[in-house]
Amino acid sequence: MSLSPSSFAILGAGLMGRLLAVELARQGHRVEIYDAGSPQAEQSAATVAAAMLAPLAESAITEPGVVRMGHYALPRWQQLIASLTEPVFFQQAGTLIVWHRQDAAEAQRFTRVLEANQQTTPELPPLQKLDSAALAQAEPTLAERFNHGLYLPGEGQLDNRQLLASLLAEMTRLGVQMHWNAPRTPEAFAPGTPGQPDWVLDCRGLGARQDWKDLRGVRGEVVRLYAPDVTLQRPTRLVHPRYPIYLAPKQDHLFVIGATEIESDDLSPASVRSTLELLSAAYAVHPGFAEARILEIRTQCRPTLPDNLPAIRQPQPRVLEVNGMYRHGFMISPAMLDVTLEILNTGQSQLSKRFDLRLELLGQPAPAVQAASALA
Repeated sequence: MSLSPSSFAILGAGLMGRLLAVELARQGHRVEIYDAGSPQAEQSAATVAAAMLAPLAESAITEPGVVRMGHYALPRWQQLIASLTEPVFFQQAGTLIVWHRQDAAEAQRFTRVLEANQQTTPELPPLQKLDSAALAQAEPTLAERFNHGLYLPGEGQLDNRQLLASLLAEMTRLGVQMHWNAPRTPEAFAPGTPGQPDWVLDCRGLGARQDWKDLRGVRGEVVRLYAPDVTLQRPTRLVHPRYPIYLAPKQDHLFVIGATEIESDDLSPASVRSTLELLSAAYAVHPGFAEARILEIRTQCRPTLPDNLPAIRQPQPRVLEVNGMYRHGFMISPAMLDVTLEILNTGQSQLSKRFDLRLELLGQPAPAVQAASALA
């Protein structure tokens, strides 16, 4: 069964809101989108994210269902990006993990966690242990600084800001009506009544805290650098017991570096301490970062539910709420998109069972409460 031509009001023009607007408009529906900010999505967590697509690497801090969502999303991202008229940088060259000699014990623990998770999700390509020769072949610029590493094949990344801009251009091309600096809540609509949209889709993230009483912000801090002397070919993670960082190389020697995850919805500027830790760790990975130029230091909070897992719920007829993407927004959003479309088309979702995704839909049994993710 497919959804007959309908009208949609989408609240929030971050990553999920834009993906849904584009897909629904392509299906012939009339779509209006409302956002508290501007077309540049400066208030969205998606603007600050590194946009790494790393299901096995992230398995160390999340549940198998989210890992399966990430694995599902990798080929789906290729399809979604290929359908856009403006180019978006996408790379699927795997993830490299390295560590200094003094952190070998932490690296062994981390390796054991990934190997165990690999057994739980066997569809993921197995990790590869690299000695100095294999590391030199995989990433020559790191050969003199690290003797061992891990390579996680198939993992990827994309350019988050290019994607948001391309989705904006696609919404314009498809005739989506966009309302900027125009925050709305579901209570502003009476879906299904004359003069009102048929459906309301709430994708406001932390903007929906009034409706999701247990929603919280998890703060992240990110540095964007221009480093012409650094030639890392793929996202690289540094194992460290206190601040494990990631370095995500984008186009034209642009690097996104981050690590911090703080239980706070504080959006004040980054601290000196955390900035020094990020930059020092980046320099420890590659000395070329010493001459890099700091383009931006940004903070943002990710919308997170108590179990650190995403959810879709239907508080009333013709209203769907999508939230709780935590730090996995780009990794899992294609899966969340397809589950939402499936619900709209059929009233339920078989795909969600594959991901152990929590659904709260009218007329269906309430889901069992999922245990919080055990941080390995």
